Amino acid sequence: MSGRSAPAVLPPSLRPRLVLIAALAALIVVALGVLYAGHGRPGTVDRWIIPPTADSVRPPWRRVALAMDFLGEPAGATMLVGAIMTGCLLLRRPRAAAFVVAGLGVAVGTATLLKSLVGRTIHGDGNLSYPSGHTAFATALALVMALFVTGRFGLGRTAGTLLVLAAALVAGAAMGWAEVALGAHYPTDALGGWCTALAVIPPTAWLVDRMVDAGRREHR
Repeated sequence: MSGRSAPAVLPPSLRPRLVLIAALAALIVVALGVLYAGHGRPGTVDRWIIPPTADSVRPPWRRVALAMDFLGEPAGATMLVGAIMTGCLLLRRPRAAAFVVAGLGVAVGTATLLKSLVGRTIHGDGNLSYPSGHTAFATALALVMALFVTGRFGLGRTAGTLLVLAAALVAGAAMGWAEVALGAHYPTDALGGWCTALAVIPPTAWLVDRMVDAGRREHR
């Protein structure tokens, strides 16, 4: 085996910027959570973006939205995560594989916990909506993949930051659109899910790096 350590899942050149982005995203998550705590109706921003209907998308876009939604469901998410982990292991990147599990687990777990704490609902008291777990999952997945590509190809600070933010924006916007179009979430729920992923993925990546590096030192 090579004595070289595997690339960090949080590239050092991106750490300052991503830490700042994570802090700002966390503030937005908290602010929206406080604003909509216990609410069961769309807010002013939600009404401005889209009328509060139960289902506002028609074929063929409905099929696209349903396909996106499936990727955030347990079956679809398991398939995606399994495929990505397999790819990481085939490329001999166990650290990246661990980050996939940890990053997505923390993002979805945080979104689930926030739903219970905030208590915002849609279409009835039993449907907790803030933040969108589907949007958090899709954004987290895009962030994990973008960080992997950044480290794998040694992208610089500017290119790496642009890739990470672009991937997060595209994935979050696509899944957020699907959830709002299908009437499963308010637009501000999707924003909260997007920011949740941005808030938790950088610190999770840092923690994975610290734990892996500590384990390597102990076994030397």
